[in-house]
Amino acid sequence: MAPRIHPVILSGGSGERLWPLSRAQRPKQLLSLATERTMLQETAARVAAVPLCAAPMVIANDTHRFLVAEQLQQMGAAARRIVLEPAGRNTAPAAAVAALFLSAEDPEALMALIPSDHVVQDKAAFAAAMEKAHAAALAGALTTFGISPSRPETGYGYIRPGKTLPAIDGAYRVAAFVEKPDLAAAEAYLAAGDHYWNSGIFVFSARRYLEELERQRPDILAACHKALDGASQDRDFLHLDPAAFAACPSESIDYAVMERSEHTVVIPCDMGWSDVGAWNALWEITEKDAAGNAFLGNCMTQDVEGSYLRSEDGRLIAAIGLEDMVVISTEDAVFVAPRDNTMAVRGLVKRLKDAGRQEATRDLSASPRRKGAFS
Repeated sequence: MAPRIHPVILSGGSGERLWPLSRAQRPKQLLSLATERTMLQETAARVAAVPLCAAPMVIANDTHRFLVAEQLQQMGAAARRIVLEPAGRNTAPAAAVAALFLSAEDPEALMALIPSDHVVQDKAAFAAAMEKAHAAALAGALTTFGISPSRPETGYGYIRPGKTLPAIDGAYRVAAFVEKPDLAAAEAYLAAGDHYWNSGIFVFSARRYLEELERQRPDILAACHKALDGASQDRDFLHLDPAAFAACPSESIDYAVMERSEHTVVIPCDMGWSDVGAWNALWEITEKDAAGNAFLGNCMTQDVEGSYLRSEDGRLIAAIGLEDMVVISTEDAVFVAPRDNTMAVRGLVKRLKDAGRQEATRDLSASPRRKGAFS
């Protein structure tokens, strides 16, 4: 019997680009943004629906441990383990810790690295891609999912596919990983149809990943070994050794391994994917009215088009004559920006932090969403 895939759900991000709703104390993966369930819960449900997948491991920030455990418990999703990072060190160390843990129990273990803060609308397409990735991983490939671009996006990395992988229909060798392009290059990729967005979802055998990491970044592997060797168990939580993990270099799996490996494979997958990396991205996946507006909560508008208005605190958002704008009202902040410039919010959050403002990280976003909108 072929080994199952062990999903490793990454829940360590801060989600600053969705401020003021997403804060360090309660980041976007722990919020209900696209559905009634939180993004973490949606991710857990998505992998649970794939027959090839075992119970997931969750890697989270220590600060969020009780929220993560509570949200999984609410939906009846039993995690194989909740591994707690004392500090964020990006995706390559997180994958290393998971691979070390899994390979110690089963040298042939397969794993899938899955961000908890992405939206996947086509669950069947996701499951089909996982089946192909399972076959590729068994063949020794380091596999990622490629998303067909729908716009000339400059905020994503791209993948250029090469030759077809033998015996696996719809899988291709990676010819090149491409850094985030400028607008002209992104437009050329879109027109040519020969590049995919890098989804940040990876499937491979734990052993193959550790072999690649040993060759490319032995310093990361050594630090993760120490962090896991010195870990302590507390009920459902595995606390990584703070000093050892703090000493680990912070690096993404793309830079540390994928871009340097000769065994990378991309599986194109149109699954209604979004990383919900900004308010504009959330507007794109939210149901809209005839004028292209998405209203959530207590809103009343006149002559508003192409905008995203969201009241989280019950206060009325009243707007006239807006076009392509974002307006977010929470208990302690109101955010207003052009919809095509919401990526700049990270700079605003940094200014708030530098000024010592509690609104930068303080958690006042837990109020339930008020339903009902008027226009």
